[in-house]
Amino acid sequence: MYRIFIVEDDEIISSEVKKSLEAWGFSAHTVSDFREVMRDFAEFDPQLVLMDISLPFFNGYHWCSEIRKISKVPILFLSSSADNMNIVMAVNMGGDDFVAKPFDIQVLLAKIQALLRRTYDFSGETSVLAAHGAILDKNDTTLLFGGEKIALTKNEYRILEILMSEKGKVISRDAIMNRLWETDSFIDDNTLTVNITRLRKKLEEHSLNDFITTKKGMGYIIPD
Repeated sequence: MYRIFIVEDDEIISSEVKKSLEAWGFSAHTVSDFREVMRDFAEFDPQLVLMDISLPFFNGYHWCSEIRKISKVPILFLSSSADNMNIVMAVNMGGDDFVAKPFDIQVLLAKIQALLRRTYDFSGETSVLAAHGAILDKNDTTLLFGGEKIALTKNEYRILEILMSEKGKVISRDAIMNRLWETDSFIDDNTLTVNITRLRKKLEEHSLNDFITTKKGMGYIIPD
């Protein structure tokens, strides 16, 4: 089931598109807070984005640019401004296709299906992990928070990947070390403590305080 992320402030259009996508077997999510588009994007981890151009706070070009910093997910622009300038701008900002409003829902569905086929028949799915406003890019071993990219060592990245992929669950120290062993990055118990301490300090330097919590005698957790 493909996940479609709908960034459209016209509630009638977004509701109808969501209903039609779900009827066709897609999983769809609509944005409600247009100041937190990236947070919703990271949490939903979509395989295609439908992006309106005229939006509250920031326009669709801005959000397309922000998404492109962390993901190659296909973006299909929707706009009532279908002049050549807007189409060129959409493509130049990283968009993959453009549909003019008003549109026939069947035409939109056909465009979505074609774009999904082109993207996922020939390339792997890109993905990110998110927690408390921080976004871990699984493709370039960095953490994005507050508009800044935080460089991570190999072990720091793997520790965050393990904890963020199971956010809300306590992961034992042994489980973390076993996962690191599987990737030829084995570290012993004392070294794990050092890595966690350094990682926490790095996160705190970027205002990510208490991001990783210790459960005494159990392990570590990134709370929901």
